[in-house]
Amino acid sequence: MFTSSWLFGNLLFAWRTLMIDELERKILNTLNKNARMSFRQAAEEVGISATTLYHKVKKLEKSGVLKGYIPLIDKECVGYDLTAIIALRVKQEKDVEVQEAISKLPQVRAVYEVTGEWDLILICYFKGRKDLTYFLKQKLPLSYVERAITHLVLNVVKEEKRTPLI
Repeated sequence: MFTSSWLFGNLLFAWRTLMIDELERKILNTLNKNARMSFRQAAEEVGISATTLYHKVKKLEKSGVLKGYIPLIDKECVGYDLTAIIALRVKQEKDVEVQEAISKLPQVRAVYEVTGEWDLILICYFKGRKDLTYFLKQKLPLSYVERAITHLVLNVVKEEKRTPLI
């Protein structure tokens, strides 16, 4: 059964995809490389005027295609030495409640609702094993979690934050 929010989300995705023209794709690729460059520099790279670039960027922001600009911070430099991938099986009648509660926890950097044996996959950053242990025993809404499995990341081979525009 399709919900209205699912249908709306998919229609919005299709509409946004169709509305991005080749020039806007070039602008997004340029900003993806370096979002801090000036509009004048970006316009030169794309081959348009700074005014045109400005208006296109504002259109992309207003439509929700371009959601914001954030710095990429090295998590280890600010004390997060441990990354954990946590899979959860949740009581189905409490899935939305658990998702909302988990999403508010600062250690949780991503929450994915997935198919298969598990219901949710969390990507979490911790300052060490004690921080992880406290999180697992005290912070997770355990009364609604049927099962959890935690994987510690030994080495990050690739972690790209930018969305590819092919």
